[in-house]
Amino acid sequence: MFAGVQHIPLEGGGLDYYSEYVPHPEVLFAALRDGINWQQPLVTVYGRQHVTPRLVSFVGNPGLRYQYSGLSHATEPWPDSLQCLRDQVQRDTAYDFNCALLNYYRDGNDCMGYHSDDEPELGVSPCIASVSLGAERDFCFKPKVGGGKMQKLCLGSGSLLVMLPPTQQHWQHALPVRRGVVQGRINITFRNLVTTGNELASSEIK
Repeated sequence: MFAGVQHIPLEGGGLDYYSEYVPHPEVLFAALRDGINWQQPLVTVYGRQHVTPRLVSFVGNPGLRYQYSGLSHATEPWPDSLQCLRDQVQRDTAYDFNCALLNYYRDGNDCMGYHSDDEPELGVSPCIASVSLGAERDFCFKPKVGGGKMQKLCLGSGSLLVMLPPTQQHWQHALPVRRGVVQGRINITFRNLVTTGNELASSEIK
């Protein structure tokens, strides 16, 4: 187990936070920012089309597909830097990951609404491992039911946040707008697609 891990308990789940997981995160940030095939698709939310409030890319093993809000994307090949990082995360967490969704938040205006990564294609109780590069941003959690208190964690550059099972069943998470942030942030969320149809259906993006 990686020496710098901090366990954060949640009712019906839990998080493992590695504050300095990626050495020289600025190098990986620049490589991904300049070398990834970023897209900003239109998505349909509640019958209306919206531009995704960030740039996205999906990489992974051959043959997998990513679907959300009427869009479908085949995987891009793993960049060498991400394949090595995926292998390291697998060793340190003891979970397997065959794909990764990448989000590029260009500044504090780019965001992600509340959602859970709980689609059937990810299995009954998935583990999601999230690496942050670039600007520090707040990552917020709130319970799905019961009106419990929102919790917030500031994710530093080079950090790894592991959302342990069964967190996705009971909690939603979001990356809210932060107007004063002018630097970019890249987030890599490693996932394991278990569907026999090799298709990943994501929640509608808010």
